Amino acid sequence: MKSKLLTLALVVLAIAAVVLKYQTYMTHPWTRDALVRANIVEVTPRVTGPITHIHVADNSAVVAGQLLFEIDDRIYQAALKKAQATLAQAKVQLQRAQNELQRMTALESKTPGAVPILTLNNLTDDVDAAIANVAAATAGVDNAKLDLEFTKVYATKTGYITNFNVAEGAHVVANQPVVALIDGDSFWIEGFFQETDLEHVHAGDSASVTLMSYPDYPFNGTVISLGYGIAQADGATSAQMLPTVNPNFEWIRLAQRIPVKIKVQSLPEQVELRVGTTASVMISPQVKG
Repeated sequence: MKSKLLTLALVVLAIAAVVLKYQTYMTHPWTRDALVRANIVEVTPRVTGPITHIHVADNSAVVAGQLLFEIDDRIYQAALKKAQATLAQAKVQLQRAQNELQRMTALESKTPGAVPILTLNNLTDDVDAAIANVAAATAGVDNAKLDLEFTKVYATKTGYITNFNVAEGAHVVANQPVVALIDGDSFWIEGFFQETDLEHVHAGDSASVTLMSYPDYPFNGTVISLGYGIAQADGATSAQMLPTVNPNFEWIRLAQRIPVKIKVQSLPEQVELRVGTTASVMISPQVKG
């Protein structure tokens, strides 16, 4: 009799544990389909040329404003000198046009009718054109200075350089990315929760995050936002401008997964966040008072 009562008690406890676990799961959504994310800045040179000096190593930490690499600046120095010479010529032409207009204006004032009105108008136009040439030449100098400055490429964010696979002497092209810079202040966790769990997930909820690479060091986060859409295959426009529809329809519909963005609140000293690594996330809904 005692053994039966003991067995019955164990069964009741097991059922209670299952029910409690189920209730916890339903009210505390959990997923192991989560990834570490961060903003990625593509380091892109603004000018073309061979790299002459590299000041950082691959997979190294950098700070905003740190010099990463330099591009051969000789042609840009020559371009600046040429632009400065063009500006000097434009200023001389302006001074000459202004002197001629001033001389003719003084002559006309002293002896009315000595200078035709058309001549004065043309001289005025010459001065205006010379002023415009000086402005254009000044812009040319500014542009040449910028190009020269762009031969030095700096980090725009504090973070980590990764996938830096170029060497000194390599030719880089303007507006073509060279290396990735991970913004060290932008890390977040993106958890993909089933749509059936979204009822219990809200912005401001607390989250417990565990990285697969650091299973013994969970840390806390806060739900920032929930995604409002995911890509769909059905309904996409085909090459014939008709909607593409999957002909197969399963009797069991699988719940879609919606991305939930989670801000990291505290991080153990032992943990280093790396973009793309796997995590598990449990959400603790806010207690409504």
